[in-house]
Amino acid sequence: MKKCLLLSWLWIGIVGTITIAQVPGAVVAYSPAASGLYIGSPSLCILPNGDYLASHDLFGPNSKEFERPVSRIYRSADKGKTWVQISEINGQFWSKLFVHRQRLYFLGTSKHHGNTIIRKSNDNGVTWTEPTDGENGLLLAGEYHCAPVPLIEHNGRLWRAMEDAMGPIKKWGKRYGAFMMSIPLEADLMKATNWTQSNMLPYDSTLLGGNFGAWIEGNAVVTPEGQLVDILRVDDKSTLEEKAAFVRISPDGKSATFDPATGFVPFPGGSKKFTIRYDPKSKLYWTLSNYIPQDVKAANVGKNPASLRNTQALFSSKDLRKWDLRRIVLRHPDPIKHGFQYVDWLFEGKNIVFLSRTAYDDGVGGAHNNHDANYLTFHRIRKFRKIPIWEYKQ
Repeated sequence: MKKCLLLSWLWIGIVGTITIAQVPGAVVAYSPAASGLYIGSPSLCILPNGDYLASHDLFGPNSKEFERPVSRIYRSADKGKTWVQISEINGQFWSKLFVHRQRLYFLGTSKHHGNTIIRKSNDNGVTWTEPTDGENGLLLAGEYHCAPVPLIEHNGRLWRAMEDAMGPIKKWGKRYGAFMMSIPLEADLMKATNWTQSNMLPYDSTLLGGNFGAWIEGNAVVTPEGQLVDILRVDDKSTLEEKAAFVRISPDGKSATFDPATGFVPFPGGSKKFTIRYDPKSKLYWTLSNYIPQDVKAANVGKNPASLRNTQALFSSKDLRKWDLRRIVLRHPDPIKHGFQYVDWLFEGKNIVFLSRTAYDDGVGGAHNNHDANYLTFHRIRKFRKIPIWEYKQ
């Protein structure tokens, strides 16, 4: 599903015609590096009528991410082949589109380290409510962090992992504490008092022998034993052997606990944002993650694993602890200015559909770097359950 697009782009006061190089997938959105606006936070949902919705925010030196950031919404009526922008929201960041009880919502923060907010749309994403107060979508006032991660139903509640960003050390990683939000399935999602928050587990510099850098962008997941956990991305720059953190959540959603002796689990791509979902048909957990292949590890000894984002791979697991490689779905040999990251994905029948924050060639110098993406791209993995397990040593 490769496309070569011809776009007219107005920036730096010049109208230019840019021939975009062959980019994997279908291009949903594009923003050149010269604009100083980078594409972040891909989010995907499928509406009850079958249309796809995609979203992203804009970050970078020319964005308003710390004041009133922009998020854009796109719709596809042809299963992801073509996309059209249908709305732009001011004051929405790091957010996830989702459908609950046939209604469309957008949950995230009001800015980079802003309030936790939720919006609702009654017209399939064209217009959105404004989070004015606790009765209308302002869920938590303060400084919070998150990513477009799954909301799941379990034990009569809807669950969503979040991070507090109000730690005493105002630095990336050190300021973040993990917690879980939940709400009864039939409650009004727009009312703050309907939501429950667990206690917050703060940054602890002593973890991992002093190599612990952060835990962020957690996934609400139910283990095979029925235990709800928050599975978080872990920053550990000392090794290319990546891991995730398993935080246990009590059934009432009020208590979060972590055991350092057992809570860190090997996880391919665990130092970057990932999404885990359970598939009842295969009875397996699945993830798409920024896996680091063995040849890339050998060529990048001593590097920060979070900086290696040029490979996206599909994995499955029976128990959330041993992961089997199924397929390399996206890869580019250059790890410096190419990246496929922050993937958000969904099951759709026999297939997986996903969005990637993609840093790639565009004929005008490419992305600023592998992190500061210039594309949002859509992809499909067909008949994913029939993809065999590769020989793989974690």
